[in-house]
Amino acid sequence: MIRIHFKNLDKSEMARDAVTERIQPIVEKFPDLYGSRIQIILEMQNSPHQAGPDLFTVRLHVHGGRYDSVHLEKSASNLYLALADLVDYLLEKLNRFGDRMRVKQRTVARRVANAI
Repeated sequence: MIRIHFKNLDKSEMARDAVTERIQPIVEKFPDLYGSRIQIILEMQNSPHQAGPDLFTVRLHVHGGRYDSVHLEKSASNLYLALADLVDYLLEKLNRFGDRMRVKQRTVARRVANAI
């Protein structure tokens, strides 16, 4: 389940569709994410007291399942650039997470085989 929250940003169906369009293929590529809750926070940081550009941040939290406790945050001057950076890094992070789990299982299996 994908939940999208807006923080200091007007709710937009276009932004919501862009997030769903970018995250859904990743969920399909990693089927273990189907049982997880994926929370995405779209945020704009803008100071009313200081002049300067807006900074858009996209945060992703995965709760439950195999990829529990995966947290990512990317920022950029544009919401869609931040989303693209997050998606690219998310693919790397999930691949690394799966590799780490496979290496741990292989190490345990070797220890058990050596103990016999």
